[in-house]
Amino acid sequence: MQIRKALILLSLLAACRPSGPTARIHAGPGPIDVTLEVANTPESLQRGLMFRQSLAEGHGMIFVFPQDADHEFWMKNTYIPLDMIYISADGRIVGIHPNATPLSEAGISVGRPSRYVLEVPGGYAARRGIAPGDRVELRGVF
Repeated sequence: MQIRKALILLSLLAACRPSGPTARIHAGPGPIDVTLEVANTPESLQRGLMFRQSLAEGHGMIFVFPQDADHEFWMKNTYIPLDMIYISADGRIVGIHPNATPLSEAGISVGRPSRYVLEVPGGYAARRGIAPGDRVELRGVF
């Protein structure tokens, strides 16, 4: 009977896990999983989250660049506030731009090289205790 209960519990836990790409952020309060959409083609890197009306909590878009650079973004045609989390090639958060202003054409960067940029709903980093120096594991992205 105990084995059967354990198998049922394991099945339920496996069913609750995201099946697609995820980012696991090792933040001060503990690990945080974000379900990802991947932008890794010239078209998807350019479009990003433009024209979206919402982005669910715990979801985001990861921008995968071919090289490290001080990547600059803007919010033109982006209707929702976003936190932009800049991540180095070794998986460390090098900077966060919180609550980017929707529809702004002002350039946004953190002044440090990154390989990836994770966009999540505005205020998400503060709500979850995510900070520069935290480590990010990308799963199912490559």
